[in-house]
Amino acid sequence: MCPKARLPHSSAGHAKEALSLAQMQEQTLQLEQQSKLKEYEAAVEQLKSEQIRVQAEERRKTLSEETRQHQARAQYQDKLARQRYDDQLRQQQLLNEENLRKQEESVQKQEAMRRGRAVRPGTPGHEARARARAERENADIIREQIRLRAAERRQTILESIRTAGTLFGEGFRGFVTDWDKVTATVAGLTLLAVGIYSAKNATLVAGRYIEARLGKPSLVRETSRISLLEALRHPLQVSRRLLSKPQDALEGVVLSPSLEARVRDIAIATRNTKKNHSLYRNVLMYGPPGTGKTLFAKKLALHSGMDYAIMTGGDVAPMGRDGVTAVHKVFDWASTSRRGLLLFVDEADAFLRKRATEKISEDLRATLNAFLHRTGQHSSKFMLVLASNQPEQFDWAINDRIDEMVSFELPQREERERLVRMYFDKYVLKPATEGKQRLKLAQFDYGKKCSEIARLTEGMSGREISQLAVAWQAMAYASEDGVLTEAMMDARVQDAIQQHRQKMQWVKAERARPEGSQPPLPSAQAE
Repeated sequence: MCPKARLPHSSAGHAKEALSLAQMQEQTLQLEQQSKLKEYEAAVEQLKSEQIRVQAEERRKTLSEETRQHQARAQYQDKLARQRYDDQLRQQQLLNEENLRKQEESVQKQEAMRRGRAVRPGTPGHEARARARAERENADIIREQIRLRAAERRQTILESIRTAGTLFGEGFRGFVTDWDKVTATVAGLTLLAVGIYSAKNATLVAGRYIEARLGKPSLVRETSRISLLEALRHPLQVSRRLLSKPQDALEGVVLSPSLEARVRDIAIATRNTKKNHSLYRNVLMYGPPGTGKTLFAKKLALHSGMDYAIMTGGDVAPMGRDGVTAVHKVFDWASTSRRGLLLFVDEADAFLRKRATEKISEDLRATLNAFLHRTGQHSSKFMLVLASNQPEQFDWAINDRIDEMVSFELPQREERERLVRMYFDKYVLKPATEGKQRLKLAQFDYGKKCSEIARLTEGMSGREISQLAVAWQAMAYASEDGVLTEAMMDARVQDAIQQHRQKMQWVKAERARPEGSQPPLPSAQAE
């Protein structure tokens, strides 16, 4: 039993040795294959280098052969040119001799004709026939004389050109060798260049000064600043504006009590800053559109005794590379205001957005850098007021330049009632009571109606309420008798509410839509 039990163990040991031997043989074969493969790759690389060397040698030989052929061709062309010149000289000499011979023959013929006329002077028509025959015989001679004169003139011109070139070369050589003349000429040219450069720069500086003083920059859409041209065109209106008293900063502006108190403090501080010639603070006004940001900016400037200038951020991006120059012109123009300038930038997020995003172009990024450069420090010449509906898109450097942030929210019911009463009085009640316009007002409780409309117009902005009052006036003008009734006002209010709801639906759909996707088509277009 025991010997038979040991046999399998011995067979297993020999199998392992055979397997390890096979593995070693396989590894040896793989190493041999790898070495052969490396030798093959080295032979291929050597063959490639040999081919490169052969190709380089062939190119060098080809270039040498082309150079030799080019030299041989140039020598052959020079030889042909010399032969042509010698042939022309010989032909010219033969032509001159032929002309002289023909001239002598012509002189002899003319002499013979004169002798014939002297022998037979009385023959009728003899002189005319002799003259015609002489002209026919001398036609070739005349043509040769003309050709000879042309050749002589051409030769004279060539000699004159050669003589002028020789004189110019000698003069230039003499000028170069004379160091005093060279020094004087260089000094004169330098002074001339400096004069031209100075005149050009002086003209540019003068032009910029005049443009900054008289011209309004292209980015400024509206301004209260009086220019010299405007003063010459409308002297009476300009005089009234200069003599007008400062207005209340919140006149015609309806805000909530807390916001009204805050913006009144800003107006008082700005006015005192103007009086004391101190540094103005930069203000950011953000909130939904139509909440009174632009109106308050104008009132703030008039209340403080300053000029205002309104620009829109959407006008900067289409300017491309000219945007940087346009921004510098705006700030140069603002710095020349004697009264101080309130620079109001509406829709500022259109070009003051984050520079890290890929949506901003290189030109717009350069324009933003120019804007940041000009607003890096506070100024006693201008005050920067930004307005935006999406302040979160501002570049961080813009946020760093803001000293005061004011949020303009949608009017609540009390503010809406004040707005409805104010615009109803402005667009309906005053035109109806003045009697100069085709507008009348039916009998109903105006105060109750304004309160009811303020309740119904929840969520509307001050601009939408103003548009509603203008719509009431337009409905009265469109009626047959020009009378605005309560029913007409209610109908227009319902239309305005429906339009406001539609706008809000569009806004929600826009915010819910993924960035970069296209908006859905209307139902009529989809069908």
